[in-house]
Amino acid sequence: MKTSTFSLITALIIGGIMAPAMAQKLDQPWTEWSKKDAQKILDDSPWSQTQTDTDTSQMFYSPTQDPSRMGTTSNDSSRLNQGATNQAVNVKYTVRFFSARPVREALIRLMMIAQPPPPELLSRYKNFAETKADQSIIITVIYSSNDQRYGNQVMQAFNSAVIGTLKNNVYLERPDGKRQFIEEYATPGKDGFGARFIFLRNPEDKPFIDANTREVRFHAEFPGTSIKIDRRFKVADMKYQEQLEY
Repeated sequence: MKTSTFSLITALIIGGIMAPAMAQKLDQPWTEWSKKDAQKILDDSPWSQTQTDTDTSQMFYSPTQDPSRMGTTSNDSSRLNQGATNQAVNVKYTVRFFSARPVREALIRLMMIAQPPPPELLSRYKNFAETKADQSIIITVIYSSNDQRYGNQVMQAFNSAVIGTLKNNVYLERPDGKRQFIEEYATPGKDGFGARFIFLRNPEDKPFIDANTREVRFHAEFPGTSIKIDRRFKVADMKYQEQLEY
């Protein structure tokens, strides 16, 4: 009991330290963020969350056999087709509110750190990063895997998806049960920002998300695959420069 209590207190203390630290970084001009600051916003912040799916079905070694022969195991067929991994396979999805200024600013900041832009591009970069969204809510999803074959399966699903198959399987949801279904979808591009899931910002001429919304849930399924992404974001934490950003 003492150990559990100590762990809880420690977590609260650390959380109390990290929250002001994040707020302090956000108070700085984004053009002064360090690489670590920007990456934190993109990986673990009020606007960005990560979901990791783990497949342990092939974690333990067993000889791969032809499933047409007697005495084979249930996963021999997949092993025969793609080879045994003999390890836990992870697929990580990072979900971001791309329409939120902090996310775009963090992305551009990393680009600027990696390769300072020439003066003629700097104003375009800043305009892209700082423009406040007013028409759409854009969620981006990027993915990675410790096994290339699994990563390729996700890539194929993302690249072949169309709005016709996603429209009933991708939505934003409020605690009152109201859902806003996807309006447009864009496959991942060369910019590295990820797949784009686009929603109307003001359906029925009023914001779908406002200061009274406790949280918003992003849910996405790709029909014909096992891919299911589900993340919840606390709206009260999505404040930036004294404004709600999403």
